[in-house]
Amino acid sequence: MGKEFERTQRVSQFLHQELARLLHSTVRDPRVERINLTEVEVSRDLSHAKVFFTLLDEQSEADRADIATVLRKVSGFLRSELAKQSSMRTVPRLSFRFDESVGRGRDMESLLREVRKADAVLFDHQGIDEGIDEGIDEDIVEGSGESADEEARTDPG
Repeated sequence: MGKEFERTQRVSQFLHQELARLLHSTVRDPRVERINLTEVEVSRDLSHAKVFFTLLDEQSEADRADIATVLRKVSGFLRSELAKQSSMRTVPRLSFRFDESVGRGRDMESLLREVRKADAVLFDHQGIDEGIDEGIDEDIVEGSGESADEEARTDPG
């Protein structure tokens, strides 16, 4: 079982590297230049490969569908090129899918940025962060960073 996983991982890495190279060097459609491959998932029997891609610039849903159609049309050509360059008995069938995770990550990041701004406004408004900073400084100066319990444990006598 471990070897099988290792093999699918190697095939996935090989397909990722070669497809990226082929897409940018042999496919002559200008829309393909904006594509970035994010991941290739290969089935356990190596018969199918899901190729996930993103676009380097923000595009509409129609543009994504258009590029997915272009990729679907060139998938046979890419598969034959991969067969010429590899020693695999069979090359997996390629299916291209837009990777939604990058967009969700951007959305999550913008939400976190908004929360940080709201927290900063709230803390500035209530003056909480000043009290926290002053309390930390006083503890460090008074106890020089160690508590009385720690000093008692380290004192041998």
